[in-house]
Amino acid sequence: MFAWWMERNRAILPALFADAAPLDLRFVGRTLLQAAVIGLVCGLAGAAFFGLLEHAQSLLLERPAGYELLRASGETFAADPTPRTFRPWMLLILPALGGLACGFITRRTPEARGGGGDVMIRAFHQGTPLSPRLLFAKTAASIATLATGGAGGREGPTMLIGGTLGSLVGRVLAVGARERRILLVAGVAGGISAVFRTPLGAALLAVEVLYRDGFESDALVPSVLASVVSYSVVISIFGESTLLAHGARYPFVPAHLPLYILLALVVSALAFGFLSFLKLIRKWGPRLPGPEWVRPAYGGLALGLLATPIVLGVGSLVGTTGKGFGIFGGGYGAAQVAITGSAWMPEGWLAVQLLAGLALAKMVASSLTIGSGGSAGDFAPSLAMGALIGGAFGRAAQLLLQDPRIDPGAFALVGMGAFYGGIAHVPLSALVLVCEMAGSYDLLVPLMLALGVSCVALRTRTLYEAQVPTQRDSPAFRDALVRDVLRDVRVRELMANGAPSITFQPHTSAPEMLQQTREHAQFDLVPVLSADGKLTGVVTQSALRLLSEERTDAGWTIASDVMLPAITLRPEDDLRTAAERMVDSRLRALPVVDAEGKIIGVLDESEIAKVYLRAAARADENTQEIRLPPE
Repeated sequence: MFAWWMERNRAILPALFADAAPLDLRFVGRTLLQAAVIGLVCGLAGAAFFGLLEHAQSLLLERPAGYELLRASGETFAADPTPRTFRPWMLLILPALGGLACGFITRRTPEARGGGGDVMIRAFHQGTPLSPRLLFAKTAASIATLATGGAGGREGPTMLIGGTLGSLVGRVLAVGARERRILLVAGVAGGISAVFRTPLGAALLAVEVLYRDGFESDALVPSVLASVVSYSVVISIFGESTLLAHGARYPFVPAHLPLYILLALVVSALAFGFLSFLKLIRKWGPRLPGPEWVRPAYGGLALGLLATPIVLGVGSLVGTTGKGFGIFGGGYGAAQVAITGSAWMPEGWLAVQLLAGLALAKMVASSLTIGSGGSAGDFAPSLAMGALIGGAFGRAAQLLLQDPRIDPGAFALVGMGAFYGGIAHVPLSALVLVCEMAGSYDLLVPLMLALGVSCVALRTRTLYEAQVPTQRDSPAFRDALVRDVLRDVRVRELMANGAPSITFQPHTSAPEMLQQTREHAQFDLVPVLSADGKLTGVVTQSALRLLSEERTDAGWTIASDVMLPAITLRPEDDLRTAAERMVDSRLRALPVVDAEGKIIGVLDESEIAKVYLRAAARADENTQEIRLPPE
């Protein structure tokens, strides 16, 4: 059936994807169609990755170690409540084994290590397609890292997986550079939406994370469509639910706004510590013995040595055995506890100390996994740390102020948004993400306030080194910026004023033309003027060269026989217009005429080239260097 349809509609597909189609239909309609396809593929890939990872965690971590991961309410489909014997010694070595497997998988694809955000952002700005092999390497490396307890999230890997799928679609369809970038971003949106289940927030994050102070507006609508399709695919498979359970309502209390400002400052301090420690781990990595691909194993070993005593100590404190507290894995379970509490959660100041301690432990654990090169996302740990410190802050405020209107869950959610929004410079998408996770916009005002404070406090710090400030600083848009410069310069500023040194009349014979041009070797074209001095055409150097090489007598040939139509410029034309006319006419110089059609000067292509090169040099100087994150 599909082959029959393709045969019947063979002529339709080229029309949809051909560059010759009208711009509004070709670009908008075609890109939306492609974005829908990308959303479908990303939804299926994201659902497969999520399901495979959940089962792999059960098979490789929970069953061998007798360990129960702390999960959020939307992560329980693969949970296995079967009692097991807790083996803490396995928690010491499993992350190291997973890190070793990750390093081995990525030894020839090093860009698959780490969170994946920087690789995606760099590919967008540099205009380089993501390699298809990255799709398989990132998937396998992420499962090896996360299924054995790596302290990272799955959103970073799916961000890169989705971007790779979008880039692959662009390569298969052989679209232009602009559309390739848009499809890459649409793939990122589809990948995030597939595992995070926040369709609008995922679309906004995909277009906002590329810049520190802006967003990619051209990709917004395709990203929304890809995100919606991907989300629809995932909920069709796993059912409709939010990732985190939350309170029924979070009433807005204006008197609590100063508390949210203080929370944003505390969250910013923790975020600053996370970025600093992550940078330190990456700096120490090259000093470790052994080949580069072994570094994730060192990070996994350090994680096991750190997290296992915490699991044992906290378990003894709260009366649980073999249960996780969010240190291993992404940490959404810890965020869930910070928002809604738990049966094992202590009361009073002990709860404050526990949540704050888990936030610090998560900061170190995630830095060890991500900084050493483990294939794990930084998105989930950032949200978990923000939720933990927010939950601790809310409970402390509740105890100190004795205000029954204070809901620690509200402060946990605001802390999530402020933490990630501040270090990733994505205030708008972080705002929407948290509101979608909370199921309402009750926290809109506190979130806006806290995000404003954290973004200002962390304005000189970033989680993604490949981010550039704005489009003007992106290499992908350098040529567009240069074209803007050409539009700002007028022909009158660069033309050689005055009539050319030689001119022809329509009846000038070939011998006369050759004689005159021999005396003036440097020329690209000669104007042909009418009796009243108006330009009627031009004779090119190539035409005169053919006349000089003619073996027969060319004395009968006159200027009007070989001249080209007059392609002219006006003094008020811009250099972009001049360049386009030169390209269309294949002339290296064009005459400039006044309102009466009389020649008043000539513009040479070399003058346009000088302006272009100067503008390109300035653009290169202003373009932030995009580099790989330190190993």
